[in-house]
Amino acid sequence: MKNIVIFGPPGSGKGTQSDKIIDEFGLAHISTGDVLRAEIAKETDLGILAKKYIDDGQLVPDDVIIGMLAGKLDELKNTKGVIFDGFPRTTAQAVALKEMLNERETDVAAMISLEVNKEELIDRLLKRGKASGRSDDNLETIEKRINVYHKQTAPVIEFYKMEGTHYPVHGVGSVDDIFSDIAHIISKA
Repeated sequence: MKNIVIFGPPGSGKGTQSDKIIDEFGLAHISTGDVLRAEIAKETDLGILAKKYIDDGQLVPDDVIIGMLAGKLDELKNTKGVIFDGFPRTTAQAVALKEMLNERETDVAAMISLEVNKEELIDRLLKRGKASGRSDDNLETIEKRINVYHKQTAPVIEFYKMEGTHYPVHGVGSVDDIFSDIAHIISKA
C-alpha cells in the first residue's frame, strides 16, 4: 500500500489536492473532517461532541479520532493505498497512525505539507464560509483554528522529518501547478 498524509493549515487546499491525488493514483481517501461532518449531520453522540470542539476552534480528542480511523482503515485494506486528509494533527496521532499502519504491514510513504501564508488562508476560508455556509468558517474561529494548528499540529512536521518522509509543497498558485509538484513526490515515494 502507498499511504500518503496530506498536511497543512485549514484552507491550505488539502481537500482539493486530495481529490486530484485520488483521481491520479487511485488511492482511497480518509478525511477526518468529512467523517466528523457526517457524524455531526447525523447528530450522533460523537457528532454532537465533535461539533462542540470544532465550533470552539479546538481539536477533537485523539481517542475518538484514532478509534474511528482504525475501523475505516480496515475497511480499505484491499486498496492501492490511502490518502489521510486532516490526520494526524498531533505527534501522538502520528505515532498512533504509524502503529496502526505497521500492524497492517505498511507505513506512510510521504507526508506532503502544503505551505500557505496566514493572510491567504484567512481569505480562502472566509470565501469558503460564504459559499458553503460552514459554521467554522468565520474570522474569529478561523484565527483560532490557525493558531491551534501552529501550536499543536505543526510539530507533526518534525515527526515526519525524523521519519524521512516529509515533503513541503508551496500551496499558493494554480491548483494544477501545486498538484504537479505533489504528483512528482508521490511517484517517487
